[in-house]
Amino acid sequence: MRSYAEHQRAVHELLDPLAARLDAAGGRPVPVSASVGRVDAHGRVLARDVHAPVALPGFDNSQMDGYAVRSADLAGARPGSPVRLVVGPTSAAGDAPFALAPGTASPVMTGAAIPDGADAVVPIEVADPSAFIGLGAGRHDSPDGSVVGFTAPVAPGTYIRRAGSDIAEGALLLAAGTRLGPAQLGSLAAAGVTEVLVRRPLRVLLVSTGHELQAPGLPLRPGQIHDANTTMLGAALRGCGVEVVEALAPDDADSVRAALEASARRVDLVVTTGGVSAGAFEVVREALAPLGVEFVKVAIQPGGPQGLGTARIEPDDGDGPVGVPVVAFPGNPVSALVSFELFLRPVLRRLEGLAPDRHRARLPLAHEVVSPRAKHQVRRGVLDGDGAVEVGAPSSHLLHAYAQATVLVHLPVGVDALPAGAAVDVWRIDD
Repeated sequence: MRSYAEHQRAVHELLDPLAARLDAAGGRPVPVSASVGRVDAHGRVLARDVHAPVALPGFDNSQMDGYAVRSADLAGARPGSPVRLVVGPTSAAGDAPFALAPGTASPVMTGAAIPDGADAVVPIEVADPSAFIGLGAGRHDSPDGSVVGFTAPVAPGTYIRRAGSDIAEGALLLAAGTRLGPAQLGSLAAAGVTEVLVRRPLRVLLVSTGHELQAPGLPLRPGQIHDANTTMLGAALRGCGVEVVEALAPDDADSVRAALEASARRVDLVVTTGGVSAGAFEVVREALAPLGVEFVKVAIQPGGPQGLGTARIEPDDGDGPVGVPVVAFPGNPVSALVSFELFLRPVLRRLEGLAPDRHRARLPLAHEVVSPRAKHQVRRGVLDGDGAVEVGAPSSHLLHAYAQATVLVHLPVGVDALPAGAAVDVWRIDD
């Protein structure tokens, strides 16, 4: 029986070459903003470095609402001996820079250009008066002859955001391999970038098997159940940034092979559920073992039966065989989803430029648990009000219980019982 760690390594070794395949595919241009087109770059991975076409900020600007001054003019300012300066023109956000005359102080708003000649900003709160003189109500500048007082000197550079302090023109803005989230897209937009080259996502064929399965919404005949695996694993796969092609196959090896042949040339990976154990109707094993997929027992619970390998498929298009990686999971929904979490999710997320691991912690048990000593058991659980772990039942059909869980609890090989208060490893699954 293969260990949990051994099967993890086997999945990594099978799928790691997909990174080179994605890199070799080059990039495709997509707009940075959804307002530009229906498809945008959000969640995608850069295929090529992006260098800043402009400096950010593009000009010296104010960090505060206040007065732009020449620091030398305030060198002698003291609480009992203020320096009073004539109020000059106002610099509001969007105004072009102008020259600040010596001996004057110009009102400047947050983000507005620093007047030429000014080298510091004094916040409005510490000026006298502590409100702008005569501004607002349609008036852009203070009345002629207005004077403002200052009671302390100011160091050059105070409250000024220098041009290029975020990034210099031509510097690396975002590196190839960066996943584009809100902050990254904002940086691109701020630099005026409207389009980027992104790596194409992995394409995964998801095949759920079972004569008993019926699509949700369709009536059930006696002995049938609705297919949860396609919806569940499809969502899990898309959460890793991949494109998913879905297929539902009955308990018939020819149907399973036909599903693979139909998509073999346009997918990077095949994921199947069901038909991998030792029963009489294990169609995935029957269909794929002759094509090169290995079926093994892994010392985990749930999810012991697993399949893994490169299937040599011959589509009926005359272009010869093609090798497609296959990861085969058990059919019980909890077994399938736990298997995905343990073996597939970390690899896919790393390939798509995402943080691969769940948030992990070591927390105390709220009560005693028992576990099969020879297997790595993964249980669903929740945290109580004290931060201890309440562990649910181990059965692999309890999908509703999984839906209520916030953590996966790991009970490793060699553990058969743990008392309340014992520390266990948990993965957060509610993020």
